[in-house]
Amino acid sequence: MADDFLERLASLPSFQHAVASPDGDRVALYYDVTGRNELHVLDVETGERRQISDGEVPRNARWHVDWSADGDWVYFHDDEGGNEQNDIYRIGVRGDSEGEVEQLTDLDGQTALVDVADDGETLLLGSNRDGQMNLFAYDLPTGEVSKLTDYDRAAGSGGFSPGVDRLAYTTNESDDYNNQDVYVAAADGSDPRNLHIGEDGAEAGFADWGPDGDRLLVSDNTENFTRCGVYDLASDEVTWFGDLTAEESPVAFLPDGERFLALRTRDAAVVPLVYDIESGEGRELDVPEGVAAFSGARAPILAGDRVLVSHTTTDSRSDLLAHDLGTGGTETLLAAEYGEFDPDRFVPAEYFTFESHDGLEIGALLYDSGQRPSPLVVNPHGGPRAADYKSFDMYTQFLLSRGYSVLKVNYRGSTGRGREFVERLYGDWGGGEQADIAEAARQVSAEDWIDEDRIVVFGGSYGGYSAYWQMVQYPELYAAGIAWIGVTDLEDMFENTMPHFRTELMEKYLGTPEENPELYRERSPVTHVENLAAPLLMVHGVNDRRVPVSQARIFRDALEEAGYEEGEDADYEYVELGEEGHASSDIDQKIRMLRTLDDFLKRRLPQATTTPAE
Repeated sequence: MADDFLERLASLPSFQHAVASPDGDRVALYYDVTGRNELHVLDVETGERRQISDGEVPRNARWHVDWSADGDWVYFHDDEGGNEQNDIYRIGVRGDSEGEVEQLTDLDGQTALVDVADDGETLLLGSNRDGQMNLFAYDLPTGEVSKLTDYDRAAGSGGFSPGVDRLAYTTNESDDYNNQDVYVAAADGSDPRNLHIGEDGAEAGFADWGPDGDRLLVSDNTENFTRCGVYDLASDEVTWFGDLTAEESPVAFLPDGERFLALRTRDAAVVPLVYDIESGEGRELDVPEGVAAFSGARAPILAGDRVLVSHTTTDSRSDLLAHDLGTGGTETLLAAEYGEFDPDRFVPAEYFTFESHDGLEIGALLYDSGQRPSPLVVNPHGGPRAADYKSFDMYTQFLLSRGYSVLKVNYRGSTGRGREFVERLYGDWGGGEQADIAEAARQVSAEDWIDEDRIVVFGGSYGGYSAYWQMVQYPELYAAGIAWIGVTDLEDMFENTMPHFRTELMEKYLGTPEENPELYRERSPVTHVENLAAPLLMVHGVNDRRVPVSQARIFRDALEEAGYEEGEDADYEYVELGEEGHASSDIDQKIRMLRTLDDFLKRRLPQATTTPAE
């Protein structure tokens, strides 16, 4: 019965990367209703949904899809076993080409589709073919690839102008690692010009070209909170929007050029809004509190002044909506499926703030399983430049069904609180943010309904780093830990991750190992391996190129060297996942991970009573 519940939960169909066609009459999306990720096309007016692919697209839906300029093809990314060394493919979605699959690129390293030019002949790619992530043009008629940028630090977030005569993108040529600037160049990458939006050390961003090619939709966090701006290329002046009381991120111009879409983040909720450029007024869309997003990046525009919106809450799965900007009405295009589950059985979160170890206010989400006394899973997010929001999470709901309450902490360095909050983590990995997580665990475990002897830390990616760190720096707090695809040795991570992660993540937060050898050593969990005092499960995909599997192997070897024993009844357990990279959305792989997690917790942290929800 318990395994049946696990499989039913993990098998609930999910859509990913919904994107509107150029005419706004169709939506392409990944959907795993068959039990495997496949590409589907949804007719907006009729609601008819057709499966286009039959096993040609990746099982893991990590990477986005996009339309060709004529609406006849959909582009997608594929790799080998989740290693993210992508190439670009296309599949026909109508006419004689329907169902036809063609591989377009064959480049070494990671390749990502950045933009589809309006001329129907050019794709903008990001690729680390030559080492660092830079921008390339792919000519569809000839298949030729031309390098457009050549920077020491990653170039990205780019787009061709409507006339395909210019290119906008972001990169950093400043001595300040934290800086990011917007550039405009000719379409072939020549004559690049830094627009110098914001102060040096702040981050400016590019979102979209205006429909006439005379303006850019940009962002900047010079004033702490990110704000949206419209940059006039003729006058080199920016008109800024918002009152700087919340993070606001630009998304896209509307076709009339008189409005643009943006997202506002506050208290772990995300609200979509539309700005009128002339008046400067922004209007929030009327959707329930949770996480709403304009689906499809710069292509959320549907026919008839409607926009494509995805919406979720902590206890409701994602719905795909069409919102009419004129009437304010919302139509459900693809409703979340719940199978045999009663949607009301899922548990909502309480958002709260607390004073951390140094007086800083930290936000967190707490899910109460209803078990008394309740074990607690502390689940730090990845990133670290990310956050936990008021959205549905399958792993959280599974743990709740097993009687575990769940705590998610938006520690210093998380997004949604402004530039100053993000920069508190610069130069301090394994410092203040880990103290925030530990302090949250202490304060919540002091509640009389929490069993303080059954607290677990579980995290993936940077959350995996946090899980390792919590286990070796705050061993008194935890009865067990699960570190999934986590970082353990910072110098090895610097040497072996992909180049753009090295410069945009490691150098930005820590400098280089040569510059800061003691910081790299001191803030590596493997340096403190002898502090492990409770059972630890390590899980890592062998094809992970972001956080290489060497990270888990190094920690395992250090445990063995320190005299710890491996085994189900011993000090630690170790699992390598074949044919998997940096996590997966594939149903079978989700089931495998849930079973691994469930089995470990049952053996290592038995509950007083187990009442799985049915």
